Amino acid sequence: MAKQLDYQTIREMFTRFEAAEAEPKGELEHTNAYTLVVAVALSAQATDAGVNKATRHLFPIADTPQKMLELGLDGVTEKIKTIGLYRNKAKNVIKMSQMLVDDYGGEVPNSRAALESLPGVGRKTANVVLNMWWGQPTQAVDTHIFRFGNRSGVAPGKDVVAVERAIEDHIPADFQLHAHHWMILHGRYVCKARKPLCGTCLVRDLCQFEDKNYD
Repeated sequence: MAKQLDYQTIREMFTRFEAAEAEPKGELEHTNAYTLVVAVALSAQATDAGVNKATRHLFPIADTPQKMLELGLDGVTEKIKTIGLYRNKAKNVIKMSQMLVDDYGGEVPNSRAALESLPGVGRKTANVVLNMWWGQPTQAVDTHIFRFGNRSGVAPGKDVVAVERAIEDHIPADFQLHAHHWMILHGRYVCKARKPLCGTCLVRDLCQFEDKNYD
C-alpha cells in the first residue's frame, strides 16, 4: 500500500484525467433508473460486457419492475444464464422488483439507505446508481478502484470503505462527481492487475507504485 498522495499531486492527476476524457461514462447499458440498478446488481463478480450481452435481450421486454415480475423467475433466469451466479441473481431481481412495486410505487428510490434495502443491492451498487442516475458525487469502490487507489497513493485503504473515505477526503470536490469513473476506466484498461500499462499511463510520474512495468 502506497502512502497517501498530497492534495496538489492528486489535483494534477485528476486534471489530466479530465483533459483526456471530460465526461467519463459507465459501461453498463441501461435506459432508466430501474434498468441501471438491475444491471449494476447483475455485474457483481461479472464483467460489464458480459452483463450487457445478457441485458440486451432482457431489458427490451422488461424495463420496469412490473414487466420484470410478469416475465417471472424462470424467464429472468433464462435471459441471464450467461452471467455468473445467475440463479441467485435472478431471484434477487424478482424480489427487488416486487419490493419496488409494493413499497415504492414501481419507482427506484434515490437514497442510499432505501437502495441498500433492496435485495441484491449493496453499498457499491447504491453508490453507482446515485452517481450515474442522480448525479450525486458518490464513490463506488470496485476492484479496479481499490487496486488503483492503493497502488498510486490516491486513496490507500485496507478495505473498500477505507478507500471510499479516502477518495471523499482527498480528491478535490470539483472532481468528485466523475472520480470513480475515471479510476474504474483507468484501472480496467491501464492500471491492470497483472500487467499494468505504465508506459502509456497519463499519471505514471505522479503514481507511487514501486513495480512499474514499462514493457
